[in-house]
Amino acid sequence: MSTFKGLHIAASGLTAQRFRMDIIASNLANVHTTRTANNEPFRRQLVIFQARQGAVPGVEVVGLQQDPSPFQRVYDPGNPDADGEGYVRLPNINSILEMTDMVSATRSYEANITAIQAIKGMATKALEI
Repeated sequence: MSTFKGLHIAASGLTAQRFRMDIIASNLANVHTTRTANNEPFRRQLVIFQARQGAVPGVEVVGLQQDPSPFQRVYDPGNPDADGEGYVRLPNINSILEMTDMVSATRSYEANITAIQAIKGMATKALEI
């Protein structure tokens, strides 16, 4: 594998994981959003990755998917978004799961940085020879 191909693979991983971290941050920011433009609670977003083949392999983000799990229901009769029984539908976001995903994305990001540094070190040594 050429040096540049390795750099492209690691760089695509950096881009994909940065996008994943942005989506996780958006999920966490909307953990209490009970009403969006479609009058529904915010629905958790998931990032979909796909391996990229061909001349420049790597990983790419191919889209976002809404988590189909049910919304949480909390009794809060004073809330303006409460239904007739006094329950409010909250987003289907679990903060602990989101933080776990954030740690995973951060570690993947760091692994790609380490790969880039290793490739850079090998190229430097090859030039010294």
